[in-house]
Amino acid sequence: MHSKIIKPTPFGSVGIVWAVLDGSPRIVRVLLSKPGLPAERQVSSLYPDSPAASCVEIDAAASAIKGILEGDDREIPLEVADLDSCSAFQQSVLRAEHSIPRGRVSTYRLIAAYLGKPNGARAVGNALATNPFPLIVPCHRAIRSDLHLGGYQGGLEMKRALLEKEGARFDSAGRVIMKKGTDLFFHDR
Repeated sequence: MHSKIIKPTPFGSVGIVWAVLDGSPRIVRVLLSKPGLPAERQVSSLYPDSPAASCVEIDAAASAIKGILEGDDREIPLEVADLDSCSAFQQSVLRAEHSIPRGRVSTYRLIAAYLGKPNGARAVGNALATNPFPLIVPCHRAIRSDLHLGGYQGGLEMKRALLEKEGARFDSAGRVIMKKGTDLFFHDR
């Protein structure tokens, strides 16, 4: 395992843990800084033997992650992430979430229904809560059915700021304001 720290970003540092798997560099984990717990400390605690290193593919992903945090319209191919550590269900959730375009959101319930699990909103929420690849898989684009944010590994302030950078607006109660069916993804499938 190797690690790369991205800094500075508007939300603190970001840690990328990666390895060469089947001859290609793959991201194993993305760690977001949290209040009182910077990404550097998380990397050194969880992956104490991972030396700082990078390569072209990891540098490209790091640049895209930093761009996303700064509000750039960037997308990171899912192939850079090592999904093999995730269950089959979590992989399906992460793939569905990855397909939500910038400027759109979906609900945990709509994602569950899309995946053929109409009563699986909580399971979708749990799969996203343990998403090892935040920002590569834009789990900030999943919200509750009542249009409130729900949770996020980087905290609700970060989730809201990311959505605002993508054009989302909020009402005084903190709900995402929808524009006549154009914002919710998977609504018509």
